[in-house]
Amino acid sequence: MFHFIWVLIVGAVIGAVVGIIAGVLTSRKMPLGWIGNILAGLIGSWLGEKLLGSWGPHVAGMAIFPSIIGAIILVAIVSFLTGTQKRE
Repeated sequence: MFHFIWVLIVGAVIGAVVGIIAGVLTSRKMPLGWIGNILAGLIGSWLGEKLLGSWGPHVAGMAIFPSIIGAIILVAIVSFLTGTQKRE
């Protein structure tokens, strides 16, 4: 049980970092702020690994490069659908 909680905590931190990186690379703001970044990172990581496979370095079970690419795709789609503005 403790391992599952630890994976969620580490996954949320890594998800936030990946979401922030994706937001910076696309120069878009995510809705919901930090929660949006965490969700974009986690869902983008899952999406990236499903589409691109699990290659490159891994941190806490997430493949870094496919995770970043998946999060970028997700941030671009979400910002397009919600009409989110570019960062200043």
